[in-house]
Amino acid sequence: MGDTAGMAVPHFMASGMGGIRTTGDLVARMEYGSNMKVDDAKAYVAKKLGISVLDIADECVMRELREELGIGTVTGIPGAPRGIAAKMNIEKLLDIKINSCEKFRAMLKN
Repeated sequence: MGDTAGMAVPHFMASGMGGIRTTGDLVARMEYGSNMKVDDAKAYVAKKLGISVLDIADECVMRELREELGIGTVTGIPGAPRGIAAKMNIEKLLDIKINSCEKFRAMLKN
């Protein structure tokens, strides 16, 4: 699935889980990009983050962890990765490919 096309449902699901405030964006990527059921996606993300499934929905835990891992936060932090840099860190963390990152890398080669 592309990063822009057909993102209404993933956006809705990510927002419902707190989106970038917790791990809604990461869980949604696994659900829709890897065809995982929500419980499997939550377990996968929790394992990759090294925390419990309960902690992935905790805004305090995730704010600190998102900053530490450089995977994006709701408010910008000076010097912290955001945008495509944060997405590239998400790719590495979750062992996935993100279309916008692939396109960005292709643009750099030209």
